[in-house]
Amino acid sequence: MTTQTNHSLLKKHILLGISGSIAAYKIPELIRLLRKKGAAVRVIITNTAKKFITPLTLQTISGNTVISNLIDNSSSDEINHISLAKWADIIILAPATADLIARLAAGIANDFITTVCLASTSPVAVAPTMNNQMYHATVTQDNLKKLKNRKYIIWGPTYGIQACNSIGLGRMIEPLIMVDLINNYFNSKKDFKNIKILITAGPTRENIDPIRFISNYSSGYMGFAIAKEAIKRGAEVTLITGPVYLKTPFGANRINITNCMDMHKQVHKIINKQNIFIGCAAVSDYRSKTIYKHKIKKEKNEINIFLIKNPDIISTVANLKKNRPYVVGFAAESENIKKYAYEKLKQKKLDLICANDISIPNNGFNSKNNKLYLFDKNKSIQLPYCDKNELSHYLLNEIIKRYEKN
Repeated sequence: MTTQTNHSLLKKHILLGISGSIAAYKIPELIRLLRKKGAAVRVIITNTAKKFITPLTLQTISGNTVISNLIDNSSSDEINHISLAKWADIIILAPATADLIARLAAGIANDFITTVCLASTSPVAVAPTMNNQMYHATVTQDNLKKLKNRKYIIWGPTYGIQACNSIGLGRMIEPLIMVDLINNYFNSKKDFKNIKILITAGPTRENIDPIRFISNYSSGYMGFAIAKEAIKRGAEVTLITGPVYLKTPFGANRINITNCMDMHKQVHKIINKQNIFIGCAAVSDYRSKTIYKHKIKKEKNEINIFLIKNPDIISTVANLKKNRPYVVGFAAESENIKKYAYEKLKQKKLDLICANDISIPNNGFNSKNNKLYLFDKNKSIQLPYCDKNELSHYLLNEIIKRYEKN
């Protein structure tokens, strides 16, 4: 039995820059996975990194000479910082320590890695790896911001237990995830590049007393799937989500909220900087007028809870007079889908509305599959019943076409 190899990175030239972190032990696996996908891999390593992983190991796995010194008389004249800078289709700095990030931000070229980065016009992806306090230090965050402003790609870090036994952000992203990111970079459409998208997802919870609340069955799957797909296609995504048990899509700026008023406040804090707003959250229409400080006791057969209307977040966005984004809404309906969707489209002044039939089993709420009906002022189309990750791809195809004409 033979194993089929996916050559999705065939003939891509990937230059890895390794700096001194314990996470360097993961790099041989990264190289193996990249070569399995057809990529040619060359490696640059700092002197400090040699204490964590040997050049011989990296040379054996990559099949190429490993370079460490800026001036190396033993190397071929062809292997210098200029020729490597031209050779690379992408430069991956992993692990990227706080020191390497600081030198890049300052424009220092005092080793082979920093010199190649300065000499190259290829994209540079940085995978930060350090103690969580070092990562959160103001100077590190300032340096990362500088790199982002210079169009460096930042991948990570992730949350977890670190070698120093600290827990927090600072771990290098795993090789499998990094390979997916590299693959997406080369093989995904970048039709949302330089577009800022704000997405709301999940349910809201409207408190009644300390232990009870009004909510709904929204899982957040659809909003998170849209965020993941949009990031893959180059968008800068902010995801405002109610209480859900889903991992943050890699690269998304996630803001957690609990109730409608929280979501309304967070949306309007940043909405004037967004190009597209996708209101995918299932926001509670009503909230309790009174939130009891103490648990309501079971002393009566009946209790009265007076409900008041919540603000209609998507309507407030669609009715903005200044810096209004392209607005996409969602409608969960159990009957007369076309009629109710068109009514909401007009009433709320949306650009596009996505309706799903929640009367169909395994469709919409709390399901990983869905089927959407899209309505704008000119026409309606139906997207196929499929996994929400796949559906988000079809949906964004429709959104970008309309956005560009808008």
